[in-house]
Amino acid sequence: MSLRFDGRVVIVTGAGNGLGRSHAREFARRGAKVVVNDLGGGIAGDGASTTVAQAVVDEIKALGGEAVANTDSVEAGDKIVQTAMDAYGRIDVVVNNAGILRDASFQKMADADWDVIYRVHLFGSYKVSRAAWPHMRAAGYGRIVMTTSVAGIYGNFGQANYSAAKLGIFGLAQTLAAEGASKNILCNTIAPTAGSRLTATVLPKEMLEALKPEYVTPVAVLLGHESCPENGKLFEVGGGWVSQTRWEQTQGVFFQDEYAVEDLQKKWGDVTNFENSRHATKVTESKSGIQERLGKGMVLSPQ
Repeated sequence: MSLRFDGRVVIVTGAGNGLGRSHAREFARRGAKVVVNDLGGGIAGDGASTTVAQAVVDEIKALGGEAVANTDSVEAGDKIVQTAMDAYGRIDVVVNNAGILRDASFQKMADADWDVIYRVHLFGSYKVSRAAWPHMRAAGYGRIVMTTSVAGIYGNFGQANYSAAKLGIFGLAQTLAAEGASKNILCNTIAPTAGSRLTATVLPKEMLEALKPEYVTPVAVLLGHESCPENGKLFEVGGGWVSQTRWEQTQGVFFQDEYAVEDLQKKWGDVTNFENSRHATKVTESKSGIQERLGKGMVLSPQ
């Protein structure tokens, strides 16, 4: 194995089952010391068990690897990171993977369904990353892998809460990529499709075997490795397929003066024409048309 993690410490959240378990085992197989985090609850966020994370730790140790268990909720990200610091004295990689589902149509969705999905997915990813951030900055090194979903990128019926939180994770990752680059802290996002406790509720049974978590794990491991230069990127992956996804922007239409809605309607075909499209990678590129109006003497705010 040329890609090793000897001396590195990796946190994987939601590592008791599915994707997280696969990630944790592979990082450990490649020499990493792994913090296996899992609250041990159900797919809807109910309950808790101390045995789920420990079972994966036992698997890793039986294979000659090194790992410790953590059973805190990702909402207590500081406790998860402290487990890494207490056990190993450093933190090099964070894989934010923990997740639950509370699917319901928007018409039937309760506030509680919205809130718990936000807290586990987006707030949890923030809390773990925020707790690890100062340690990574002090070390001048870090790798963060976020987990979004195709439901966040494209939307999915019955998952308004999940989709919103998952796309929010990608937005968080983009800012961490921008802020961390100067300190060699790189952050990327994966959108996996894999057979797991969560997808078992939405995917046909016959598809689950073809979408094993092990088909996703190599992407998470590569993005967590010191040799990988990617930063602020989004990758869709599943079933052995790996693809980078990016935003696409039309050339748009620039109105020299104030314009009426009727003027806009006449030009709507040009506004929505993706011929000669461009792929902005930062805010200043995405707002080049607005910047043209302001001129070189004024710098456009990101908002």
